[in-house]
Amino acid sequence: MFIYNVTTKVSWSIHEAWVLWMREKHIPAIMEKGCFTEYRFARLLETDDAEGPTYTTQYYAPSKEAYERYIAEHATALRKDALDNWGDQFIGFRSLMELVN
Repeated sequence: MFIYNVTTKVSWSIHEAWVLWMREKHIPAIMEKGCFTEYRFARLLETDDAEGPTYTTQYYAPSKEAYERYIAEHATALRKDALDNWGDQFIGFRSLMELVN
């Protein structure tokens, strides 16, 4: 099992609308691509929230091939959609993890 982790710091000015967009549009759009079997969406605690809260979204892929298919076929358009909606009001980074237990 592979976990595609997206960590995002969001400006306070868009925070509530961004969370709603994530729940109602962005996460469902990613999940409907069929590359991931489940996800977790969480707010990071015990971090510096002065410039805005930080969230993590973890998408679970059954294989590295499924993750790679998402990256090759879908990631660019979905990232562009985020930029089109929120501009420079957020910053994020992505990482890939493999479950070892």
